[in-house]
Amino acid sequence: MDLSIRRVRKEFDHFPALHDVSLDISSGELIALLGPSGSGKTTLLRLIAGLESPTAGAIFFGEEDASHKSVQERHVGFVFQHYALFRHMTVAENVGFGLKVRPSALRPPKAEIRRRAAELLDLVQLSGLEKRYPHQLSGGQRQRVALARALAIEPLVLLLDEPFGALDAQVRRELRRWLREIHEATGHTTVFVTHDQEEALELADRVVVMSQGRIEQVGTADEVYDEPNSPFVYGFIGDSSALPVRVENGQLWTQDRMLGLSLPGAPDGEAVLYFRPHDVELVDGCGGCIAGTVAASRRVAGTRRVELEIGGERARVEIEVPLDHRASEKSRIAFKPRRWKVFYRDGVKAAPKSPHAQAHEGRILALTGA
Repeated sequence: MDLSIRRVRKEFDHFPALHDVSLDISSGELIALLGPSGSGKTTLLRLIAGLESPTAGAIFFGEEDASHKSVQERHVGFVFQHYALFRHMTVAENVGFGLKVRPSALRPPKAEIRRRAAELLDLVQLSGLEKRYPHQLSGGQRQRVALARALAIEPLVLLLDEPFGALDAQVRRELRRWLREIHEATGHTTVFVTHDQEEALELADRVVVMSQGRIEQVGTADEVYDEPNSPFVYGFIGDSSALPVRVENGQLWTQDRMLGLSLPGAPDGEAVLYFRPHDVELVDGCGGCIAGTVAASRRVAGTRRVELEIGGERARVEIEVPLDHRASEKSRIAFKPRRWKVFYRDGVKAAPKSPHAQAHEGRILALTGA
């Protein structure tokens, strides 16, 4: 089922929670709505579900305007963060509940409901637990039951609201792989809300990054991570460092130091340089590079994360260095980012790159001598 959100606005007591949001979702896509608290992602999911009505705009299921249809009329499956299972019902009864409460003319026979519940429990790898009650299951098992119950009604669209948020990290990782396999097996159009970047990047066909009731960027995991289109997306998706810079005659400067990063044709002005801490090249002194004094150092898994103090303004950035690197406090480290992006301070417009930089995605070697 294709979904189309067309210039949807939602207000609560005259407070805008969503601002003219538009989004097209193709049949069978797995879409992540990703953003911090208050970004509007859950409000958008509730509007798709029919739990809220838009203040303006329209939501289409296929070619049909479903903006003011009820949840039942939209025929959606909904999985909540906290399972919402019926404690007095067995696993099988929970899974078959949506079929059992259908109007008599649409209700399958009891034997068909049992067959469907058993089939779905096999799909979610819970065969043999039909007679257990929710309190006899682990958190991960309860979430699998909740998904099986949502799938039982054969929904046009499957909606998940932070489905793994109440689970520990190891269980979340296991269920992410499992959900992707379930999606590939069933092919439902699926929209899930998360604030977990790793979860969104690993699971989704496309990621919808939201902030303050607006969509900042829509793209694949590679697109939103490697080519963020705003300072917010760069700072929110993955680790990043930001360094105030000055663009002058196509070169980047920090105070009195030229950084060796070229932007031919870029207008002069105050800007911010963004790069990933892990995506840097250490250099042994340079006339054009970024150099700083070690302010702090800590181990992060198999690398060392170093906080550097840059220049007289004491701007700070983080970089990753090999674990055996001697990053003692007050020592000096020089480096160049391999991939980077510049945004001017008067807006989110990115500075243009040279043709070489576009072809090589900002790699230093491509920019040398530009």
